[in-house]
Amino acid sequence: MTTLATPRAGTRAWAGLAVLMLPVLLVSIDNTVLSFALPTISRELRPSAAEQLWIVDVYALVLSGLLVGMGNLGDRFGRRRMLMIGATGFALISAAAAFATDASQLIGARILMGVFGAMIMPATLSLLRSLFQDRTQRRLAIAIWATGFSAGAAIGPILGGILLEHFGWGAIFLMAVPFLVPLLIGAPLLVPESRDSNPGPFDLISIVLSGLALAPLVYAIKHTATDGPDLIGLAALAVAVVSGTLFVRRLLRRENPMLDVRLFANPGFTGAILVNFVSVLSLVGLLFFVAQHLQLVAGMSPVEAALVLVPGTVGMILAGLGIVRLVRHAPMNLLMAGGLVLSGSAYVIMAVIGGEISVIAIALAFLLISVGVGSAETLSNDVIIASVPADKAGAASAVSETAYEFGAVIGTAVLGSILTGVYRQQLVVPDGVPAADAAAAGETLGAAVDVAGSLPDALGAELLASAGHAFDAGVVATSWIGAGLMAVAVVLTLTLLRGTKAH
Repeated sequence: MTTLATPRAGTRAWAGLAVLMLPVLLVSIDNTVLSFALPTISRELRPSAAEQLWIVDVYALVLSGLLVGMGNLGDRFGRRRMLMIGATGFALISAAAAFATDASQLIGARILMGVFGAMIMPATLSLLRSLFQDRTQRRLAIAIWATGFSAGAAIGPILGGILLEHFGWGAIFLMAVPFLVPLLIGAPLLVPESRDSNPGPFDLISIVLSGLALAPLVYAIKHTATDGPDLIGLAALAVAVVSGTLFVRRLLRRENPMLDVRLFANPGFTGAILVNFVSVLSLVGLLFFVAQHLQLVAGMSPVEAALVLVPGTVGMILAGLGIVRLVRHAPMNLLMAGGLVLSGSAYVIMAVIGGEISVIAIALAFLLISVGVGSAETLSNDVIIASVPADKAGAASAVSETAYEFGAVIGTAVLGSILTGVYRQQLVVPDGVPAADAAAAGETLGAAVDVAGSLPDALGAELLASAGHAFDAGVVATSWIGAGLMAVAVVLTLTLLRGTKAH
């Protein structure tokens, strides 16, 4: 009997991986860079509290709603082709977003960026599988991919801080061009086209239902957290539940569905998806208030604030690559759960120190959460990509990235909305502040800082102190909720991934 060795990838494949990392970095950077630019945007565009949240997470909301459908289209029509279309559109719309003159224009641009971003992400991970057939090489390539995605989320605030120090907020969108032009040149030369040999019939109804399940769910969460429970939130939740039920039932009835939901019967696959979701939720949720505290409460410049996060970014990269060496010496579920424990401990630190939040405490919390996310996500993606046949890599990748983006949405929608609600309740506007200015200050911390700058010194200082106290009270409440979510995720990970081994 002759055993054929799995072909090992050469220099060309690794160069192709380098090209594929460009859009991965860009899309993940875009998830968090806006949190750092939010103080500047809130001062210049003066969005309401609801518009501010939409500016941050409408991109990830649209992205998460379309990822499964776009992954299926890539399996059908060519993953590299979808990558090229998505990269071109993303670069053009990002450039347009840089020149938005009000909040509604920026929200509209972010929606279109989500559409094109959904074409990019499933293609990168599924093309990676076709480049690396050897398991050892593929695991390292996935580790680099996952580390790039996680590190991009951590690099976003640092890069944003540097750009905002020297340019206007629009520069954070213009950076898409230098990221994507090399991709458009290198991908046709280094990355071979791949597609599903048996994609099945095109299923537009399932694509629509997947979007209707995710988008209204997030809207219901945001609306309820910001405005309280009412008929609007309940109606959105009902639409999400009905659409999700119809989506799953439709996929179960089809012989060749665009997404095999039976994969979720595999506890390892489900546990890995959960890890992706909660990891990004924890990272984005923490960054939402850390970026604002450093600049608006601690009074640091964008670059100074960005430097506080550098140790965490380095830790994330090292953890993502280093965990590959540990995977053969410790159970997979313990390693992933350990990463989530580190993420949860970051929230505990922020909650315990309460109103005495220091720069050192923020740096430590970000380091812990970065190491946790970097290690947990690397392992979860190895489990996901190895759980499906090669022909279905695009759809499975889409599920993985949907978990990422949905985690980003929930991190901002839930934790951000709770923070906003507590801020509004705790803010005490001093007597003497004009009614219009008082209303603006009650919307967001950025608006309060802007209003304080237009008031007499003593009155402005009093408003700033009150706004900072109210914001930090929101940080405490949000952090305890984040820590609780991480604790639940640790228990589920230990249970669902029991017995899962490295592939």
